[in-house]
Amino acid sequence: MTKIEACIFDLDGVIVDTARYHYLAWREMAAELGFNFTIEDNERLKGVSRMRSLEIMLEVGGITLDEAHKLELAERKNRDYLSYIEKMTPNEILPGVIDFLNSVRSKGIKTAIGSASKNTPMILDKLQLTSYFDAIIDGNKVSEAKPNPEVFLKGAYELGVSPSNCIVFEDAAAGVEAALRGGMKCVGIGQPENLPGANLVVPGFDHFTLEMLHKV
Repeated sequence: MTKIEACIFDLDGVIVDTARYHYLAWREMAAELGFNFTIEDNERLKGVSRMRSLEIMLEVGGITLDEAHKLELAERKNRDYLSYIEKMTPNEILPGVIDFLNSVRSKGIKTAIGSASKNTPMILDKLQLTSYFDAIIDGNKVSEAKPNPEVFLKGAYELGVSPSNCIVFEDAAAGVEAALRGGMKCVGIGQPENLPGANLVVPGFDHFTLEMLHKV
């Protein structure tokens, strides 16, 4: 049995559902560009960087732009997204998350965030969750996007824990792959068909216990 010394959590879709705010911002931009961007299209954006998300959105619309225009759109999308998350409250933390964080921390298990989002510090502040994590690795600290394991390996390093003693919590296939490539176990949050390779898949943290974690 793996000795669990740390839990590393993706943010969007694991701790809080900011995906809907990303979707609203991308959908508004697509409408301005003259095409419809659906919920199904949005699934392709999970776990990837902002610029790659923009490229996928443009691919859906069959639109080609130069780099300068793409950078301008990416920044504008982020401003639209920020206008949504600035209104977030602790009520938006997903069910069971606080209880699980308290449970693992009470047993001396370290905790970290490993997210591609450059807005992670603001979101954690709005949710009043910053103090629950011993390390916060976000898009400002990494150069490689998932499925590259950089974000999780940096989390393990900052926690002073071997990757083999870390368990990652992810809701995206790219994140699961990143965890496994980093030599870590992974608990998928969502549906099994969307999270191939995860060591365990659960719908969420509601009713998820520390005892279940030791079975991963």
